[in-house]
Amino acid sequence: MATLTETLHRTPLYDLHVKLGARIVPFAGFEMPVQYPTGILTEHNWTRGSAGLFDVSHMGQAYVTGPDHATVAKAVERLVPGDVLGLAPHRTRYTQFTNPQGGIIDDLMITRDLEDGRLYIVVNASRKDVDYAWLRQHLPREVKLEPIEDRALVALQGPKAAAVLARHSPKAASLAFMSAANDTFDGIQCHVARLGYTGEDGFEISVAAKDALPLVETLLADPDVKPIGLGARDSLRLEAGLCLYGHDIDEETSPVEADLVWSIGKRRRAEGGFTGASRITREIRDGAKRKRVGIKPEGRAPAREGSVILNAEGRAIGIVTSGGFGPTVNGPVAMGYVETAYAAPGTKISLVVRDKPMPAEIAALPFTPHNYKR
Repeated sequence: MATLTETLHRTPLYDLHVKLGARIVPFAGFEMPVQYPTGILTEHNWTRGSAGLFDVSHMGQAYVTGPDHATVAKAVERLVPGDVLGLAPHRTRYTQFTNPQGGIIDDLMITRDLEDGRLYIVVNASRKDVDYAWLRQHLPREVKLEPIEDRALVALQGPKAAAVLARHSPKAASLAFMSAANDTFDGIQCHVARLGYTGEDGFEISVAAKDALPLVETLLADPDVKPIGLGARDSLRLEAGLCLYGHDIDEETSPVEADLVWSIGKRRRAEGGFTGASRITREIRDGAKRKRVGIKPEGRAPAREGSVILNAEGRAIGIVTSGGFGPTVNGPVAMGYVETAYAAPGTKISLVVRDKPMPAEIAALPFTPHNYKR
């Protein structure tokens, strides 16, 4: 949340959010829409069944550039455990910036641009300044960080997203999951990637700030599209079992503890060579002491972040990091960390809610199946 003295930023779509009746809240230094008049539940269900449009222009967009792909990729690979060198042109990879202790500075998406020697990255708004400072400090002289300050970013998510976007962007429907292309939207130059953070098929569209409003107004004119705020974005990603930085992952948490080993390439596991590799490769080999898990409370009362997790004997074994009501699941869902011995789905636990133990069990993630385009 913003302090009284903090100057909040606005995305290029701020005035449209106000016009649409959004409730605006401070988020990661921006004034952002948390919900529209129809409410979070309706917005959540609309995204699961049709196509929801999110303003994510607060995220950090940047290029990392150098003389050729190998030089840039090797420089970035010193800072992330993901396989960047092996990225094919216009393919995208999810990874993390890690610190010397093996904790997560931020999670991010990296796309190899068609222009040789250029990577396009998208980082979390709350960590943008930290990430950029970390990159500038650790990139070699021949590799440069170039923040992109004049572009908006919107996400179109849901089972009808591809059909909607294909009516305006020629390349969109043919994109594979986790791939991107330079495209046009009714003649507007843009960058389209087939990915997102809701568990549904969808796209993120990067466009010049001056072109964002006409692009978004065109999409919202489609009867299959409605605007979606941060509230539903959070419930959607929670049902999909996806981490939120500052809650489910932070500088103390390793990718292994966070159950993100799938994002660490086989070559990187074997070679190491990235910041924090000592702890991370050891935990991959020997196991971590705790693990991120899904949690399904019994009854209807949600467990919120910070709720203590107890084993059957009443001993504290972990803590909830995200929790709320899952509209698709039609019940409360949560994620948190428990001692690894208690991480198996079906394990009976209790959650301390309002000073009382509430029965729950460890659940497999995601809570609702992913519907990515494979």
